Amino acid sequence: MSTLVQPGATTGHPTPPAADGRLRTLTALYVTQFLGFGFITIGLTGILRAGGTSLETLALLNLIGLIWPVKFLWAPVVDRYGPRRGGHYRSWLLVLQSGMVLTLLALLAVDPATGRIGPIVLICAMFVFLSATQDIAADALAVRLLRRRDRGAGNGIQVAASYVGNILGGGACVVVYDRFGWAAAVGLLAGLTAVGLLVVWRFREPDRVARPAGTRQAYGALLSVLRQPGCRSWVLGVVPLLYSGAGAAYGMVSPALVDAGWPLQRIGFVTGVVTSVPAVIAGLVAGGLVNRIGRTGVLLVGGASLAAATTLLLPMLTGRAPTGFTTVALCCFMAAYTVANVALYTVNMDYSRPASGGTDFTVLSSFGLICSYLAAALGLAVAARAGYPPVAAVAIVFMLAGVVMGLRHQRRHPPVPAAG
Repeated sequence: MSTLVQPGATTGHPTPPAADGRLRTLTALYVTQFLGFGFITIGLTGILRAGGTSLETLALLNLIGLIWPVKFLWAPVVDRYGPRRGGHYRSWLLVLQSGMVLTLLALLAVDPATGRIGPIVLICAMFVFLSATQDIAADALAVRLLRRRDRGAGNGIQVAASYVGNILGGGACVVVYDRFGWAAAVGLLAGLTAVGLLVVWRFREPDRVARPAGTRQAYGALLSVLRQPGCRSWVLGVVPLLYSGAGAAYGMVSPALVDAGWPLQRIGFVTGVVTSVPAVIAGLVAGGLVNRIGRTGVLLVGGASLAAATTLLLPMLTGRAPTGFTTVALCCFMAAYTVANVALYTVNMDYSRPASGGTDFTVLSSFGLICSYLAAALGLAVAARAGYPPVAAVAIVFMLAGVVMGLRHQRRHPPVPAAG
């Protein structure tokens, strides 16, 4: 899930919309983007499990999420190709948002009660591909539209939006399904997603100043983004440490809760819906704090809080998981992770260039996702031999090391407007 850089200041081109209008547009895009994703990863998983679907099949459904970390492979295409009239990224968003709505409506023909899981997985894979591509275009638009002072708020909205998607897609739509059935739940999901389409239709994107000259140059941005001062140490140092620590810690949550005797339904509801509420609040607050205490301050608060919150998970990791305390601990962990994520995304946007904003931001954010996935897998492998607590201890060390390196990086490389 992505964010922001100073638009190229060139005379003779339309002035970008007011800050409030930009943020409203991005809010609609990011929330509707994550509605379907939250439904697939949380709501649909619960619905299928209640219908008797095996855990192996559900694991296959969750593997669809791996499309997101590799979306950098086609991000240069989004940056390079598009009409000059009507808005380069707006045109992409109109097509992609329409495709997301139509794909969700296609789910009406495959009620899970029939037991036909294969078509559901294929349709969901198509939706995730479209939403991942939409994220590229939305991030690129954010890079163009958001000035430096707006990046914190924009990234806070983006991070919070993913959790709003969990609440609505993973929670509200499941309640509708339970009361009114599959068609009502899918219809609500498609209708909410269509709101983003209306917002994009009304939006007027400023003329694009520059774009990569050709496909080779567009794909060259995948590596050239790392040549900016300080970018390599950020992406190869700070980002892996923080995301690996968070990924290793959170990867143990569900297995540890199962080991502690929690039923699957409670695990899904708490980790997917309940913890999303404080995460939404934390994302919006952190976005507002970026201008007040700076990227360094938000990174310090988020990273240190994340390490502290991980210690609150230790009782759960040792088999003692009372519902109340464990839920509070998980809420603290997700809120802290959200704050840290806002800081990381904001610096990623600082390094994103207007001419290749989709590619740059996607590369920088995807690397963190890949590190998180790998750390979660490796952490569970180590936990199988050494237990959960040692993995948590290493995760905390990674988090704190990431904070220290991040503070040093920001002192040496303060944010500057990205080159176009």
